[in-house]
Amino acid sequence: MNTIRALALACRDAARSVAALDTAAKRRLLLAMACALESRTDAVLEANAEDMRLVMEKGIHGAMLDRLKLDVSRVQAIADALREVAELSDPVGVVTRRESRQNGLSIERVRVPLGVIAMIYEARPNVTADAAALCLFAGNGVILRGGSEALRSNLAIAAALQAALQANDVPTAALTLIDDLSREAMIELLQLTDIVDLAIPRGGEGLIRFVAEHARVPVIKHYKGVCHLYVDRAADSTLALNLLIDGKTTRPGVCNALETLLVHADIADRFLPMAAAALQELRVELRGCARSCQLVSGMQAATDDDYAAEFLDLILAVRIVDDLDDAIAHIQRYGSDHTEVIATADETVAGRFVHALRSAVVMVNASSRFSDGGQLGLGAEIGISTTRLHAYGPMGAESLTIERFVVRGTGQVRHLPG
Repeated sequence: MNTIRALALACRDAARSVAALDTAAKRRLLLAMACALESRTDAVLEANAEDMRLVMEKGIHGAMLDRLKLDVSRVQAIADALREVAELSDPVGVVTRRESRQNGLSIERVRVPLGVIAMIYEARPNVTADAAALCLFAGNGVILRGGSEALRSNLAIAAALQAALQANDVPTAALTLIDDLSREAMIELLQLTDIVDLAIPRGGEGLIRFVAEHARVPVIKHYKGVCHLYVDRAADSTLALNLLIDGKTTRPGVCNALETLLVHADIADRFLPMAAAALQELRVELRGCARSCQLVSGMQAATDDDYAAEFLDLILAVRIVDDLDDAIAHIQRYGSDHTEVIATADETVAGRFVHALRSAVVMVNASSRFSDGGQLGLGAEIGISTTRLHAYGPMGAESLTIERFVVRGTGQVRHLPG
C-alpha cells in the first residue's frame, strides 16, 4: 500500500501538469468528468446504497443521512455543477493590479495556483466532485479524505473522475482519494508541510477541531453555521415569514439553514404567534426565551446551549430582543461568523446591521439559503470559510489561487558598488 507521503508526492508532481493546462484544456477536462460521472450513475448509486445501509445499521439518522443520500437527480446535480465550474472565468493568470513605479519598474499582481490542497470532509459525497472540479480548474492537485460513512460513494465518484483525467492525458494522481481513514493517516497528511499547501476541513465541529489541533499546514476552517434571522420592527411580516420558512425548513441539515430567530419586541406579539403557527405546522420544535414562551403555547424554554447550537434539524431557538443593538449583541455572543439575515424596510437599520457584524455572509431581506457558492455565482463551492485568511465566505475557484508579484524592468538595479 502506498504511504500517505508517497500519495501526496505523486499528487504534487501531477499538480504541475494541471498548472500547465490552459483554460480550454481545463474546460474540456471538467466536461469530460461530468460525462464520465453520468455514465457511471448506476455504479455510484449502488455504492451509495451500500453506504446508506451500513450507516442505518449503526442507528444513524437525520441530517447525516440527508447529506449522504444520492439519487439520480442528485448525481445529475453533481454533474451539472462540474459543467458550471467549466463555464467560470479562469482565475489563473489574471492580473489583479498593475502599476508603474518612478524608477520605471512595472509591477503586476497575478493569480497563480496554490499547489496541493487537502480536502477533509465527512458524509457528503458531492464534495468529492465539487472539490476536485474547483481545485483542478484553479490549477491545483487535490487530496481527498472523506468520511467512513461515504467511503464507497466517494470511491465510485473518484473512479469516474479519474477515468476522465486519464482519457485527457492528465495524471490521475492530480485527484487522489485516500482510503486509509485512520486518525494516524489524517495526522500524517496534515503535517506534510513540504508537500501540502492548504488543508480545508468540511464537516462537524469535532472534525474541524481535530484538523486545527493537529495540522502543521495552513488550515481554512469551514466551521458550523449558527445562522440567525433578525426580524426588525420595520420588517414586512410576509417577507420575514417567507425568509424564516425557507431558511429553516427547506433543508434543515445544511450549514446555511437558520438556527435562531430574533424578533424585535415591538412586533413580537403580532409576528411571533403567526410565525410559530406556521413553523409548528411544519413540525419545527421551538425553544424560546421567557417572553417568547408567554406568547407561544407549547414552546420549550431555551438554554444558552440552544442559542449556541447548530441543530441541523427541525429545531429553532427563539428570542425576543429589545432593539437592533440587542440583536447584534446576541449574534456576536452566539454566532459562528457564517451567515446572518435581517428582515427590515429601514435602510438605516439594515446598514447598521451589515456594518456591525463580521460574519462571512450578511443578507438583507434574502434567505440564508443563498449563502452558497452556486447561488452567489461561484459555481460549485469547496466550502464556506469562517477563517479570516485570504478567503472568507463561500470559496470558489478564485479562492484556490493566490496573488504573486511579477516585476518587469529594463535593467534597473537598486544599488551598485562603488
